[in-house]
Amino acid sequence: MNSWQETIPSLKGKTFLEKRNAFDKFYHLWNEEKNGPFPVWEPTAKEIKKTNIFSVMTDLNISSYAQFHSFSVNNRQEFWQKTLDKIGVVYKKKYDSILDLSQGIEQPKWLSGAKLNIADSCFKADPHKIAIISQSENGPVKNTTYGELNVLSNKVAHGLTNLGLKKGDAVAIDMSMNMESVAIYLGIVKAGMVVVSIADSFAPDEIATRLRISKAKLIFTQDYLIRGGKSLPLLEKVKKSSEIPCVVLYSGEKLTDRSFLDFIGTQSENFQSIEMFPDDFSNILFSSGTTGDPKAIPWAHSTPLKCAADGFYHQDIKSPDIVCWPTNLGWMMGPWLIYATFINNATMAIFEGLPTGAEFGEFILAAKVSVLGVVPSIVKTWKNTNVINEGHFAYLKCFSSTGECSNFDDYFYLMSLANFRPIVEYCGGTEIGGSYIGGNLVQASSPGAFSGPILGLDFKILDENGNDCDEGELFLIPPSIGLSTVLLNSDHHKIYFEGTPNHLRRHGDRVKKLPNGYFKGQGRADDTMNLGGIKTSSAEIERVLNKVEGVIETAAIAVEPKSGGASLLIIFAVLKTEIPREEVQKIFQIAIREKLNPLFKIFDVVLIPALPRTASNKVIRRALRSTYQI
Repeated sequence: MNSWQETIPSLKGKTFLEKRNAFDKFYHLWNEEKNGPFPVWEPTAKEIKKTNIFSVMTDLNISSYAQFHSFSVNNRQEFWQKTLDKIGVVYKKKYDSILDLSQGIEQPKWLSGAKLNIADSCFKADPHKIAIISQSENGPVKNTTYGELNVLSNKVAHGLTNLGLKKGDAVAIDMSMNMESVAIYLGIVKAGMVVVSIADSFAPDEIATRLRISKAKLIFTQDYLIRGGKSLPLLEKVKKSSEIPCVVLYSGEKLTDRSFLDFIGTQSENFQSIEMFPDDFSNILFSSGTTGDPKAIPWAHSTPLKCAADGFYHQDIKSPDIVCWPTNLGWMMGPWLIYATFINNATMAIFEGLPTGAEFGEFILAAKVSVLGVVPSIVKTWKNTNVINEGHFAYLKCFSSTGECSNFDDYFYLMSLANFRPIVEYCGGTEIGGSYIGGNLVQASSPGAFSGPILGLDFKILDENGNDCDEGELFLIPPSIGLSTVLLNSDHHKIYFEGTPNHLRRHGDRVKKLPNGYFKGQGRADDTMNLGGIKTSSAEIERVLNKVEGVIETAAIAVEPKSGGASLLIIFAVLKTEIPREEVQKIFQIAIREKLNPLFKIFDVVLIPALPRTASNKVIRRALRSTYQI
């Protein structure tokens, strides 16, 4: 009997059911409790030798990933020096030392003595090489070279300085992910200013919150978005949120505001990037905390080195690759995509529209995408609608998944569409600048499971008493390039370090260790949640719903489906008067759409007489999660 790997070539062109039946013949003999998840993809020796990981291991005379990871966390200075040399960081003045811990483990100083502007490292490729392949819904595919992108970003940088903005000023972007927003992002960074990342799905109140916290002096936006053939106003939302000056990318006629084309106008095509220190801010991103406003997390000019290193090692991004990841500059994967792609001299593919339709698949094929990022909710839609097929992934090297917990069935389906190419699971956070756990192309891939810790970073799993265990809350072992050291509106030490043993860093995820080195994500340990790949908190949702007329109080929880996959949003509500549950859910959904984010969908509303509370009057959301049955 052939092995599963030997059987894969014969399954090309077969139906999904035929592929699954063939797999089950092998899987039913597999002892998962003893051996861990079944390896649906295993790299050949030839494939391993082509990877970036193998090239570095060869240089270091290391023979296995486990040894390489151990080296990366026990020899941090050597590992990061080797990594930064490999990805080709551009300095204005090279560092005196890679890592300075004189201020303690919570405040490491990376690239001490260096001067740089991280945008310079994004333009090392040949100016004639394609930097971005882009397409809007029902529009033509367009190519933008590195040279053209560089010129446009230079014009943006000149435009900002000519407006009188200065080094360190905050400039917001609330746009879809497109060629222009990428150029704007890099132009702001080149000018020594700080990008304020705002997702294009946010309601006016949430836009206003982010502009207020960041003290942004200008915002780039566009008149409207096209999603699924619908025109969604964006400028209108921005105008409701603030009176700060706007630069608008118009898709129709120019109106009274300053248009993007007028803004760049006759600006010079050349711009000398502003010299910065590695720990100077380059970007302010937002991630939900458990109370109050979202956490404002600054990325430094050194943070993108984590993005680029992760992409180099784990997604194996290199010059010939075409990288596509449906995302937005408002979420960390937007800036991550810019740096992981361009610092590694690859090409970015952007589809400006819904990634759930057949047109997206056709774009993936036309752009010859080799590395495709997904979130589980997108994959589930593909599975339910059959709009994506084998032909779309003709050039695929690997998938990569982030944002939510995935499950075996959906991701086996995804792999089956691409002749069982691997899925690189990738889990981290905005405050990490990348990932702490994931997969790679030198270890076997099993759908829905992590192969192990990311290079350069390690973790411990602790139980409620602070003891090592195989299933519990995950704590990071600092330091690493990319880890935040400050928050603009919260106490960084209190959130990440207070009360943790041995200077471990709190992250908030729950993880289970499986046999044979695999791990499984189990959602959040705190009151934050991932909804459709977007991180939010109970507090943010409750703040909106508690203002609805007739509501006494609410509690929002996320429940993981038994089969795994995307979290489901459940609202427990205490009302002043009796109202039908279905009516309450409609009212709550409207409030979330208008005041927070229309992408957050309520799965269920439960009406109860009172919320469970501790003696100190805190809502016991854990009790609500344990009693809710799907």
